[in-house]
Order: sequence, then C-alpha cells, then structure tokens
Amino acid sequence: MNKKLQFSGLWAVILGGSSGFGFASVEKLALHGMNIAVLYRETSAAEKLLKEKFIKIAESNGTTILPYNINALDNAGRTLFIKDFTAHAGKNSVKLLLHSIARGNLKPLTINQTEVSAAGDLVEADDVFNVLSIEDIQLTAYAMSTSLLDWTRLLLNADLFHPDGRIIGLTSEGAHKYWEGYAAVSIAKASLESLAQYMAVEFSTYGLKTNIIQAGVTETSSLKRIPGSEKLIEMCTKRNPFGRMTKPNDVAGVIYLLCTDESFWINGSIIHVDGGEHCK
Repeated sequence: MNKKLQFSGLWAVILGGSSGFGFASVEKLALHGMNIAVLYRETSAAEKLLKEKFIKIAESNGTTILPYNINALDNAGRTLFIKDFTAHAGKNSVKLLLHSIARGNLKPLTINQTEVSAAGDLVEADDVFNVLSIEDIQLTAYAMSTSLLDWTRLLLNADLFHPDGRIIGLTSEGAHKYWEGYAAVSIAKASLESLAQYMAVEFSTYGLKTNIIQAGVTETSSLKRIPGSEKLIEMCTKRNPFGRMTKPNDVAGVIYLLCTDESFWINGSIIHVDGGEHCK
C-alpha cells in the first residue's frame, strides 16, 4: 500500500485545529491523503493567515481541507457544520473525530487569605472573588469533555462515520496531579477519560474505537495560559528521559498511527505520548 495515499477518500473532523495538536494533526493526516474538516474560533485577521496555511497543505498533498470558523460547542454551530459538510463528504467517510478543544477557566478554588490580608484596602472586589464557580466548571467540562459525546452522536446520526472509525480525545497529567489554577480543566480531563471508557464499549457496536492520548507537557498557547507554566516546563524537561518537552508533531504522529488499519484493536486506552515523562 502507498502510505501517502492510504487515507484517500476518507475524512477527519478535527475540533480545535488552528494550532497545537490539532494543527499538527492536519499537517500529518493530509500528508497521508486524508481530507480534513477543521473547526476553530479565530479573529478574521488570524483566520486569513490560517486559511493560507490550509491551502498550502491541501495543494501540497492533493487533499481537501474545509475550514469552519464556528462555535463547535452550540447546536447552531453544529447544525451549520453538518449541513455544509455533508455536501462535501460521502456517507461512511469519516475515519477520525479528533477532539482538541482547549477552552476552559483557569482559576483557584478559593481566595488566598494571606494575599488578601497583605493587600488590605488595595484588593478590589473582582480580585477577591475571582475564584472558580460551578458554572466555570460546567462550561469547561462541556468544552473539553462531554461535547465529544454530542459530536459523536451527530456524526453517527448523519451516517458519516466509517465502519472502522476512530475517536480520539486529549488529556494531560494534570487530570491526576495538582497544577495551580488547573482545577476546572483537571475535572474536565478526568471526566473525558471516564467518558471515553464508556464510549469505547457502547459505540463499538458501530465499529468505532475510542481512545485518549495523554500528551507530555507541550509548549502551546494553551499551556502559556496556565499559572506557573514556566515551572511546569522546567519540571517536565528535567523529568523527561529524553530531556526535552513533547512537541505537537510527536502527538500528531500517534494520532496518525491510531487511524491506520493495524491499530484497529486498540480501544478504550489511555496512551502516553510523552517520551516516558510519566514514568518519573
């Protein structure tokens, strides 16, 4: 088989593909002949540059890349997507649904009383009450976890999934360890891991395989928004057996592997893609 053309005629739907793991996956999968529908949220200026990149990738590989600057988290956005996408993709042609949405709240659970006391009258009300709310947790959990279920059902109901389709989500070590300000995302990632186990069993009826990738700490725009990310970067570089951070291309390579015929028996797994970082 020509590995460059092994996914010819098939599609990937990537939720969150403008940067990081999602964009790296666009590049990798297109290289092997897969057509891609990419969903993202960007400003008009950023989107212009992004579309130019997509055009170059598609032309270089003879594939189709459909960009969708829509909200993947509401019904209106999903309805708009499915109406347009079904005009391009055939039935049973979606090989991969990749959930790479990074949208969440990065706040502490409670007020730091020591800092409040030290600041005295200088503390503004917004600062004092800038803690994680239940609504913050719910919004983050839907964006980074349970929206995967809605998208899976959407593609299934439209008869778009390939009989040997793959569903892949992304988690992190922060789902199991304390990272400052990461509580809402941690809850979402832990939820995603549990959801994927149930999906692996219940959606197997349709031939779908559901797996989660736990990437190592990767220097992305999402990481930079985490409080104390500099410490995370320093810590993971020291812990990693190879002495470097995980790169988006490292993860994209495994996403590609999970789409191959040879990986059809991998289902319900959490796969570490971190060079052994989790071992130390």
